[in-house]
Amino acid sequence: MEGLSDERIDYGKMGYGCKHYRRRCKIRAPCCNEIYDCRHCHNEAASMLRNPFDRHELVRQDVKQVVCSVCDTEQPVGSVCTNCGVSMGAYFCKVCKFYDDDTSKGQYHCDDCGICRIGGRGNFFHCKKCGSCYSISLRNNHSCVENSMRHHCPICYEYLFDSMKDTTVMKCGHTMHCECYNEMMKRDKYCCPICSRSVIDMSRTWKRIDEEIEATVMPDDYRYRKVWILCNDCNDTTEVYFHIIGQKCSHCRSYNTRSIAPPVLPQ
Repeated sequence: MEGLSDERIDYGKMGYGCKHYRRRCKIRAPCCNEIYDCRHCHNEAASMLRNPFDRHELVRQDVKQVVCSVCDTEQPVGSVCTNCGVSMGAYFCKVCKFYDDDTSKGQYHCDDCGICRIGGRGNFFHCKKCGSCYSISLRNNHSCVENSMRHHCPICYEYLFDSMKDTTVMKCGHTMHCECYNEMMKRDKYCCPICSRSVIDMSRTWKRIDEEIEATVMPDDYRYRKVWILCNDCNDTTEVYFHIIGQKCSHCRSYNTRSIAPPVLPQ
């Protein structure tokens, strides 16, 4: 009997679902009372509504009813169908009302994030200040920015916190999608779109600019002209000699700088 019970529980596993998840149930969206395969299917459909004021997103925790994909029985949220006895998802989170048959993703629920994550609990830690789960390789090895993941990607503007795409943490602590970061690198953009700090080691580039400046003599009218600059990398302000190629930070030796107005001295 136990073997038959296990066989029934696993019936239809990986055989149902949508492009987002393999699961054996659908959800009834409480916001519009319609049935969808998952919240992402709902959100995609709702985002296409003609009237912008009708567009909305489903709050996963608000789901109260699900429909078994095997026997088509609607019922309260639960891990096993009350009618046919199949498991509606090999992974089930009663907090997020989340089901998934593909457990190879390593799903786990993070109490601090308040949502389910993938990748295996042992491979991630929750950074309290950044407000999200990061790879353990970043523990004590990243710049913390308060609630850095609770923002939109600065390139594609998709909300990062619950995005299904991989994200990366830059040297400055700001975050963005990995694919957006890679596209930025392909276009020779090496500064954070949010704070303008260099996101990779630019020392070789700075050395090349040193050589170009040494080989480029400024006209007499500009040779001894000075300007005030703000360094985007170390945030230091200083007065330096102007050069058409670039202005070098006296503190960190970076050329990632910009001209600013002279500081106002106290009277």
